[in-house]
Order: sequence, then structure tokens, then C-alpha cells
Amino acid sequence: MPYLTRPVLPAGTLSRTPQPILPTGDGLLLRPWRTGDAPAVHAAFQDPVMHQWHIRAADSEEEVRDWITEWQQAWERERDAQWAVADAADDRLLGRVALRQVLLGDGVAEVAYWTTADARGRGVAARATRTLAHWALDETGFQRLELSHAVANEASCRVAHKAGFALEGTKRRALLHPDGWHDMHLHARVRGD
Repeated sequence: MPYLTRPVLPAGTLSRTPQPILPTGDGLLLRPWRTGDAPAVHAAFQDPVMHQWHIRAADSEEEVRDWITEWQQAWERERDAQWAVADAADDRLLGRVALRQVLLGDGVAEVAYWTTADARGRGVAARATRTLAHWALDETGFQRLELSHAVANEASCRVAHKAGFALEGTKRRALLHPDGWHDMHLHARVRGD
């Protein structure tokens, strides 16, 4: 049965070129992950705040190196696109920003992010998310980006608003964390916002 519409983004939209380096213009750089980032990622995941809002733990640098290998390969598979967020001056790792659950045909993806403890409160997540959204929506042609966070995670809600993601509603009991089920805010940004 033929489709009545064409794909928003054709297969190969991401994989036909190397993953780009995206400068924020204000001191941050979104760059592909490197194996050498493993110690910094492992250290970031030892922070109790990461345990509160994320459902994954990092038990060893070796485990994190496997994650980084997956993140590096994800670009070619076009299901996820993961960037390290680094200080443009000294390349110090400050966090991560990603497009997850990429559906090229629909032009939709989910944005995810985290920051290291020493990067919090400096606007790193919002600046990185704005840059990623601009690249995805304005340069690449995605139609819609979604962003979800636990309702109780007020800092993440501020990031979503600062990055231009409108609150669309609450998904009740949508994600299981170690402390139980969390309601999740759903934010979105569409092309033209």
C-alpha cells in the first residue's frame, strides 16, 4: 500500500556525512564522543543528582567506553545522535546532548541532556539544547523535537523553557526511576518556533 506523503527526511540524512561539530557561539562545543571521554563520563555518573534523575548507572570506565562506542556508532544507524558538550577553550567535558528515538520519515526526535556537577547552574544544558535544536530543525529539516523530564525535576524544566521548548502536557506515571514511577512533563519545539 503506497504512502500518501513522502518522508520528511530520507534515509541517509545523518549517515551520509560525518557527525558535525556544533559550536554554540558562546564558549561551548558540541562534538562527537571520544574514547578518552570515558573517565569524565564515569565521574559524572557518580554524582547523586545523576542517580536521582537518570535510570542508568556507570559501574566502571570500561562500561562507559562501551557506551561511547555505541554513541559513536549510533550516527551511522540514524536512530540516535549523541554529542559531548565541551568547553570550547580547553575541551573539558561539561555534559551530553542527544537526539534519541530518531524517526527520519516523520522528522521527529527526542532531545536528552545531562551536565556534570561543576557545569550546573551555568546555562550549559540550555545553550547546548538550543544549538542542537537549531541544527536539527533549521539546518537539517526535522519537523518536531520532543523533550521529557520528571515533573519534580525543576532544573530540567527551566532548561526546556530556556531552550524554547513549549510545555505541552504531563505524561502520568510514564517512567520508572529507582524511587518509583514519575510523571513526566512533555515539551516540544517545532520548525518555525
